[in-house]
Amino acid sequence: MSENFSNNLRRLCAERISIAQVCREIGFNRQQFNRYLNGGGMPSAHNLRRIAQYFGMNVDTLLLDDDQFSTVLKTLNPSDNHRSRHSLDFIFKGQARQLRRYLGFYHGHFQTPTWGGDIIRTLVWLREEKGKVVSHTFERAYSKDGSVRQRTRHLGLVAYQGNRIYLIENANSEDSFISSTIMFPAHRQRINLIQGLTMGVATRPRLMPYATPIIWKRISEERSPRWCIEQTGIFSETSTAIDPVIRRRLVETAYPHEFVSQIG
Repeated sequence: MSENFSNNLRRLCAERISIAQVCREIGFNRQQFNRYLNGGGMPSAHNLRRIAQYFGMNVDTLLLDDDQFSTVLKTLNPSDNHRSRHSLDFIFKGQARQLRRYLGFYHGHFQTPTWGGDIIRTLVWLREEKGKVVSHTFERAYSKDGSVRQRTRHLGLVAYQGNRIYLIENANSEDSFISSTIMFPAHRQRINLIQGLTMGVATRPRLMPYATPIIWKRISEERSPRWCIEQTGIFSETSTAIDPVIRRRLVETAYPHEFVSQIG
C-alpha cells in the first residue's frame, strides 16, 4: 500500500509546476512530503485526506496499484489532472493558507462614472471554502432623487501572487458584469488599509468599462453584520463619514478612467 501511494503521489506531482509549490499549497514541509514521495512512510489518516482533497480524488484512489490508478486518471477530465500556469482553477486552488491573514470583512471605497465624483462604499467578505478563498461583495446605492436604487451582490474567487491579492467577481445583476480587482498590501502585518485598483463596467451614463483606485478598510470583528451593511452606500467627496485618509487618497488620485471606444 505504501509503495502504491508513493508511486501515485509522484505521478500526480509530476503534473504540477514543482513539488515545493504542492507543499506550500497543501501546507506540508518539504522534508515531511519527501518521505511520502520516497515511500519512507505513510501519512496519518488526516494528512492522507488532505492530500486526496488537494488532488481532487478520494483516499482509496491514491492507494490503487499502477494499472488501476492509470485507468482512473484516463477517465478524469483532463482539466482536473493537467493543471498549468494558464488554468484559472489552478491559480485559485490552495490559496487559503497564503490568504488566511486577510480573511474577514472590509469596507471597500472607490469612485465610478456611474455616480460622478461621489465615493461608493461596499462590503467585502473574504472567506475560505475547500482550500480556496471566496469573495462576497455587497453594493447598494441610491440616487439623491430616488430615481435609481441599486443593490448588487458579487461572488468571486481570490488568489495571492507576488504580494498581490487578485479578485475576479461576477455580479448577480441582469447584465451579470464581471469585475477584476488587484490589491497591493503594503505591509503583511498591517492590513487595516489596503490600496488597489479595480476594473468594472459603469451602468451610467452608458455601459462602458472603467478602472479606478480602490481602498479596503478592515472591519473590527466586534462589529455586527447589520452595522457593516448599514455603513454601505454613496457618499460625497467631502463627507465626514469617510475616513479622511481614504477620502484624501481617492480625491487626490485621477478620476476613474472610462475606456471610450474609438471604433465606429
